[in-house]
Amino acid sequence: MITPAATATTLTTGQAAARLTEFTVVDVRSPGEYTGGHLPGAHNVPLERLDEAADALAAAAARGPLLLVCASGNRSARGCARLAVQNVAAATLDGGTNAWAAAGHPVERPAGARTPWPMDRQVRLAAGTLVAAGFAAGRFWRPAHWLSGAIGAGLVFSGVTNTCGMAAVLARLPHNRPTGDVASFEETLTRLAA
Repeated sequence: MITPAATATTLTTGQAAARLTEFTVVDVRSPGEYTGGHLPGAHNVPLERLDEAADALAAAAARGPLLLVCASGNRSARGCARLAVQNVAAATLDGGTNAWAAAGHPVERPAGARTPWPMDRQVRLAAGTLVAAGFAAGRFWRPAHWLSGAIGAGLVFSGVTNTCGMAAVLARLPHNRPTGDVASFEETLTRLAA
């Protein structure tokens, strides 16, 4: 087993706001979520692409501390753990962007960007719709009840592992793609490495 040499620090919104200029802020949400509003100066590196960005993030961390953020703090904490295995120290924001905005701190939105629903809301809608459809279809064709059971099992697995396959699928839908003036992933890596 690999023991991480770097450990993550959890910061409150007040602590992060007081030191924001010291950090390279990395938002690990999907590009669509990022365009909906992010911490000032944040770079978007989706969690599923964090390994691709490891070298650029290590270069940024060598210049100063990293702060990983997401909507609630769960994905950024997982990102910190993944970076720690690679000896890259990063802090996470307790409560994420939601807590940041609720505390009255500013969020940036790219010019012309639209705000998609938060991913957790999209997951609840999709899961609820599939469960209801499985239940209704099961009244006419009994095997359709298995759809409800499969979604329920997926939700249990998601809760136990703190991952969400449905969110990964939903993040790829057209309405979750970034709009407005947003840097590409490659441009973001270049900025982080510079």
